Amino acid sequence: MNLKRKIHRRGFLCGSLQGVAISVGLPFLDLFLNSNGDALAATGAPLPRRFGTWFFGCGMNPQRWNPVTEGRDWELTPELVPVADIRDKMNVLSGFSVKMAGESNQVHRTGVFGTLCGGAPKTAESIEGPSLDVLISDHVGMRTRFRSLEMAAMGDPRHSNSLRDVSSVNPAEPSPLSLYSRVFGLGFSDPNAAEFSPDPRLLLRQSALSIVAVDRKRLERILGHNDRQRLDQYFTSVRQLEQQIALQLEEPEPLAACRIPDSPAQIPIDSEVDHVVANHALMAETLALALACDQTRVFNMTFSNRASGLRMPGSADTHHTLTHEEARDKTLGYQPRATAFVLRTMQAWTSFVKTLDAVPEGSGSLLDNCLVMAHSETSEANTHSVMGLPFMTAGSAGGKIRTGLHVSGVGDSTSRVGLTMQQAMGLNIGSWGTDQNQTSRPITEILV
Repeated sequence: MNLKRKIHRRGFLCGSLQGVAISVGLPFLDLFLNSNGDALAATGAPLPRRFGTWFFGCGMNPQRWNPVTEGRDWELTPELVPVADIRDKMNVLSGFSVKMAGESNQVHRTGVFGTLCGGAPKTAESIEGPSLDVLISDHVGMRTRFRSLEMAAMGDPRHSNSLRDVSSVNPAEPSPLSLYSRVFGLGFSDPNAAEFSPDPRLLLRQSALSIVAVDRKRLERILGHNDRQRLDQYFTSVRQLEQQIALQLEEPEPLAACRIPDSPAQIPIDSEVDHVVANHALMAETLALALACDQTRVFNMTFSNRASGLRMPGSADTHHTLTHEEARDKTLGYQPRATAFVLRTMQAWTSFVKTLDAVPEGSGSLLDNCLVMAHSETSEANTHSVMGLPFMTAGSAGGKIRTGLHVSGVGDSTSRVGLTMQQAMGLNIGSWGTDQNQTSRPITEILV
């Protein structure tokens, strides 16, 4: 049998662990692509476009975050300094607002769901679903293993803004381990399944790659030099990720000067910002592998929740609490302790974008075929304002989006952002939004 004829872009490497099937997806190898590396050889179709959201709570300080200069030469404002390394791969969209015409500002809800659903919520319980990511997944997510993946870096599955309607919220994966197990193992996601499922820690110790070793060797025999190198890089990334997660699950070695804790120290899943940053980084690496293997084309990463509960090490004061209780420094003109979280958030966003950009795909990188929309539920959290919400996008969506730009939308609805995202992802839609937030004007400055 000609093995090469059996390998295709949806191929998996398969094996079993204690009787349970384990599969590892394949990235887009040269074997699957045309000579230019920009389309699938079998069909001539372009590499898939992916869409994702990246959410952060409690906004920013508009006077320190919003650039003044529009276009390509926008300045790095104090709170955008951390994005310097990725400024050419992203856009800043400032000034867009959720418009209200008699509705109350449902604090920490109106901004996010007005953005994602195209209309200001009428009451504290209502949401005009479905959310933007669900609309896009209806278009691009029907042929992948996962329609979408949701992640919460703070460890709470309720930290998700993805929904079909108010009663159908897509829960988030709360840890790097749960996300890894969902992507690389079958049978881990349903605790009530009748079939036996091994502990995902056993999968980590044995390594998904060793479980599929026989299929891996068969595949390597028929690949060209470049594909073998590409596959080796992919396998190295998977193994490094497994080792990182496994290491954080181990009890640390005792030291003579230390008192051994009463219980084993496992990966911290909590609101301390250093822990959130670490969990976010591991989740981003797992997500990048899942996207590269076409396991999903839609994702939602929540770095910090609505009404951000992030806190500094040793402090009980949350980001949200500080935005209301910390006095403004009279010299600086802002709240320095609260603002420290804004800077950490921008650093995390930069890290996330770099993680996607580090994965080679075709003639470019994974990021080139992604469109990620970063957003928050408020601009200035102290006043719960939904005017001038912060937006960033990263990636060019397979050549559909220009990057490196700042666009100011002062007075315009956030629905313009949502309409632009949908059009860039190939939805045949000319207008979007409800009532005063309805619009037929995409942001043409960034659309190709």
